[in-house]
Amino acid sequence: MLLEKIRSFQRRFPNGYAQMIHAQSFADEIINFLFPVRWGSELTVDLLAQREPLLKAKLEALLEASNSNPAIAENFFEELPDIFDKLTRDAEAILTFDPAANSLEEVVIAYPGFYAIAVQRLAHILYQHHVVILPRILTEYAHSKTGIDIHPGAQIGDSFFIDHGTGVVIGETAVIGHNVKIYQGVTLGALTVEKGTTHGQRHPTIEDNVIIYSGSTILGGKTVVGHDSVIGGNVWLTESVPPLSVVYQKSEVKIRDRSEMKSVIEFMI
Repeated sequence: MLLEKIRSFQRRFPNGYAQMIHAQSFADEIINFLFPVRWGSELTVDLLAQREPLLKAKLEALLEASNSNPAIAENFFEELPDIFDKLTRDAEAILTFDPAANSLEEVVIAYPGFYAIAVQRLAHILYQHHVVILPRILTEYAHSKTGIDIHPGAQIGDSFFIDHGTGVVIGETAVIGHNVKIYQGVTLGALTVEKGTTHGQRHPTIEDNVIIYSGSTILGGKTVVGHDSVIGGNVWLTESVPPLSVVYQKSEVKIRDRSEMKSVIEFMI
């Protein structure tokens, strides 16, 4: 009985595993195509020109395997110059604001935030063309590599900077403006909604020039963080804040003289 159920399920997705592997490979290949420094060798214009039709054919095959129109590949590559410009601005933002970053090459090669943003921007093109499954495979691959979970549907402005990044979650209908910087552990999520009422915006809007520090959670489709605001660490926010706001959670730290304690608390981790 169990084996028959497994076989029945497999018939619905006969090429699921192969599609996943090819999609993951495509994600790395297209980013390496845009930023050949990731290949570790100098490439001539002629060599890059030879790569483009091969990548386009690979995307066409992926689209066909996901029951989508292979012609969408043409639209995808038409939008690549704009995506390249956006990613260059993302990398420049990281270089500008992270004192540990020494060069654009370092950002492109080594920064998980840049990689996650790059994959999301590419997957977002396919999402806008109503391609199913494939955009999620791409962003979940980036999630597995970086710990950064950005839905392909999220709308993200220019010069986006995710610092460190582990544990960042950005939902499908989130809208993020220009020059936004967020730290690790930030969630841009949804409040509880019924499955049948998920149309419309469920995730927050973050306007231009906002900084969101680590561990903060911002929820709800009606929640708007006004431009030039700062959201402090570990804030739980479910309502809008006006522009130029500073939002923080007040905490109290107590310091005692250890010599006055009868016993010392020890933790084993």
